[in-house]
Parts: sequence; structure tokens; C-alpha cells
Amino acid sequence: MTGAEAFLLAMGLGLFAGILSGIPAMLAIAGVPLVTALAGAAFGVFDLSFLNFYPARVWGVMSNRLLMAVPLFILMGVLLERARLAERMLGVLARLTGGSSRGMALSVLAFSALIAASTGIIGATVVMLVLIGLPAMRAAGVDKRLAAGLICAAGTLGQVIPPSIVLVLLGDQIGNVYLEAQQRAGNFAPDAVSVGDLFAGALIPGLMLVAFYALYVALRLKPAPLTAPHAPRDPVPAAEVLFTFLPPVLLILAVLGSILAGVATTTEAAGLGAVGALLLAAHAAEPLRAGRWLIAGAGFAALALVGIGMGGMGRAAAGSPAALAALAAALVIGLGTLWGALRLWAAGLLQGAMTETIRISGMVFGIVVAASLLALVFRGFGGDRMVAEMMAALPGGTYGAIALVMVLIFLLGFLLEAVEIIYIVVPLLGPPILGTDISPIWFAILIAMNLQTSFLTPPFGFALFYFRSVAPRDITTFDTYRGVVPFVMLQLAALAVLIAWPGLATWLPHQIFR
Repeated sequence: MTGAEAFLLAMGLGLFAGILSGIPAMLAIAGVPLVTALAGAAFGVFDLSFLNFYPARVWGVMSNRLLMAVPLFILMGVLLERARLAERMLGVLARLTGGSSRGMALSVLAFSALIAASTGIIGATVVMLVLIGLPAMRAAGVDKRLAAGLICAAGTLGQVIPPSIVLVLLGDQIGNVYLEAQQRAGNFAPDAVSVGDLFAGALIPGLMLVAFYALYVALRLKPAPLTAPHAPRDPVPAAEVLFTFLPPVLLILAVLGSILAGVATTTEAAGLGAVGALLLAAHAAEPLRAGRWLIAGAGFAALALVGIGMGGMGRAAAGSPAALAALAAALVIGLGTLWGALRLWAAGLLQGAMTETIRISGMVFGIVVAASLLALVFRGFGGDRMVAEMMAALPGGTYGAIALVMVLIFLLGFLLEAVEIIYIVVPLLGPPILGTDISPIWFAILIAMNLQTSFLTPPFGFALFYFRSVAPRDITTFDTYRGVVPFVMLQLAALAVLIAWPGLATWLPHQIFR
């Protein structure tokens, strides 16, 4: 073993020890490589001039317009969660199912898939499902282990169903690493990989995973016999169903549709989502009818502008009726957004949402900046060459390397969270794979599907932590672990299907963007 290899091994062991010690992940990811670089320089195996590139890397992260979408999507999710729109949706679903165990469990799953596309924040989703969905499922006769496993698994769907923060971060990393790897391989004009590609690529696999969950729940829970007495259902007016589900569905369609139709960039669509979530939250909190009409008008005006863009209409000439109508719509949107923000501020909701957004965004960007130093030190020790040589020697070639990365990500999921895995594994192990003719979209969706297991695998599965923080005492930690095992198996089965049929991830992006 050479000196550089010994230092790389020591850095890897120190990194995991630092993360497991309980200190903030950002400090461990940045501090261990820095100490290793200084020690390596003292022994003459590391050139400290490599660290001169670090300020430019940090500046590149902070000026990256794509990453600006992260706090906007987080704000969108936090506002929707604090507006208590999800509670109303799940309540309506519970009334529609009439209280049967299978119907209630499937309703929680359907609701989770919808809210995953709206918020994508695991902690808020899992806690909300425990407080609202768990009592309803247990009252309907759902086994406590199945209910616990379903809530934990369904609460993580926001990591693979777009718009997803994980997909935004993966899009940034995969896009950069793929471009660099292809240029090193001699392809100086590779097709760019965008977050829109990953959003489109994740749609079918994400819905497939929901179908796997639904099939398992339907097989586990038998329908009530026809002769069994049924509890009387409260009639649910059609208008209540419409006005409960239509606004968040329209918001999701506007955000995703604007990206997939090429009307807006990911960051612009995230801004649209944040404004839309603010309007929905403000409409729910507004006591005055005139204020509700203004906020609703702003929402409809925004949807109209997005719809016009999706329809392929070009820019209208200045002074034309279309341009004047667009200007009037923009004025209504501005007034409605300002009024809604003032209402939420007066209600104390906006301050809390902004504080939570800053906290989560700071954690994400801290890891991103720290991981940039890790990748730089890793390259300074020649780790990129060592990884390329190791993967080239694996049996099975590129597919053997993919299998190694998938196994490594799954194992790391027991110890690390998704953001840390993305910014450690992709830049360090991704180049040898992305330098081949493997589809980067397929590879990215494989990583996203695999990362979802990290939220369910003990001891550091964050969905398990969130569940235990609010679950009743009669559901033990062992019950929770037993409950999530089948859903982890279903995630791995979905991953195997995606490996066998790459077209599940590549077909839709090619239909939309190529």
C-alpha cells in the first residue's frame, strides 16, 4: 500500500467515525479531509496547492442558479405543511373510504403520494401521517406494524416523486460529473443532463413504487365481507372534494408542467411553487372574503400565465391586448402575493416557515460546501485514478461497477443521510461509470431509488426517528423495524426492475426533451 492509499483509507475511516460521533455532518465532511491533507503534506504525499482551488469551488456552489431551487422547494413544502391543507385532504379521504381497513390504508398511501409531490419534506410528512393517518388506520383495524411501516415508507416518497430536492441535488452533481467524465473520455459535446430530465425520468419509477406498495397493502388487508355491517358514511359533498384536492393538484401540475414543457427552468418553477404555496396557505388563513378573492385571483392569474406558456404562445408585442392582459395578470399576482404574505406574517405562519427553510437550506448547503473540499482532497491524493483502476478491474465491466456503487449506497444508507451520500459517492465513484455510454438519467434514478432506502434502514433511518418521536408508546421500536422491512424489500424489488428495464427511466425524458 502506497502512502497516498494509506492516507485515503485513514480519511475514509476518520470520515465515518466523525459522522457517527454525533458532531454536525458538515464539520466532519470538511474537517477530516482538511486534517488528512495537512498530515499528508507533512509526509510529502499531498500538495497543499490543491487547496487553492477550494474558494473557486465554494463560489461555484453559491453562484449556482440551479441550487437556488433548493430553498424555494423547501419553502413550498413548509408552507403547505403549516397551512394544514394535508390534514383536510386526509380527512376527506377517510370519509370517502367509509372506514374499511384496506380502503383506509390505500387512502393514506394515495394521500402520501400526492403530498410527496407537494412538499417532499420527510420529517413533516411522517409526523403528519402519524398524527392524522395512524389513528384512522388503527381504528379501521390495520395492524400496528403494517401501519408503522406504511407511514414510514409512504412518507419518503417525496424523495423520488418529483419535484424532489434529492433529484435537484442529483441533477446538479450528475450533470457536472457527466460533463467532465465525457470530456475526459474524448466526447467534447455530450448532451447536457438537466433536473428536468431527472424529474421526467423519475415519474414512472416513482409511480411504480407506489403501485408496489399498494399491491402489498391490498394483499395484506382483506376486504370486509359483503355481509359484514358497515359503519354509516358521512356524505362528502362533491364541492368539498373538488376544492380540497384541486388547488394542490393544480400547483403540482403547474410546477412540473412548466419544467417539462420547457416554459420555466427548475429554479423559476421552484419560485412558482413557493408563490403558489404561499397563496394556498394565505387563502386558508384569510378571514375576509375580499382577501380570499384577491388571493384566489392571483392564483388563477398565475395558472393562466403558465397555461399560456405551455400552449406554446410566443411573446406578445408591446401594447397588444395579449401583452396588456399579461401585465394585468402580473399586477394581480403581485398584489395577491403581497396581501397573502402580510396575512401569513400577521398570523405568525410566515416567520416560522422562513426560519425552518433557512435551517434546512443551511444544512444542505453546508454539506454541499463541505463535500466540495472532500472531493478536492480525494483528487489531490489521486483517489480518482485509484477508483477508475479498481472499477476497471471489476468483473462485469461497467455493470459490475454499477452493482458495486448500488451495494455501497445501500450500505451507506444505514449510516448516512441522502444528501451526504450524494455529495460523497457521486463525485468520487461516478466518473468511471459516467464516462461510458451508460445513460446518466438511468444512473441518477437508480441512485435516487436506492437512496430512498436510507430513510428506512436502522440505525440512522430518519423516517424511523420522526415516526418514533410522535408514535404512541404501544408501538415499540422493534414493531417499527419489523413494519418497514417489507417496504425496504419492495424498494429493492423496484430497484431491480429498474435495473432490468432502463427504459422505465429513459423513455419519458426522450419523448419530452429529445
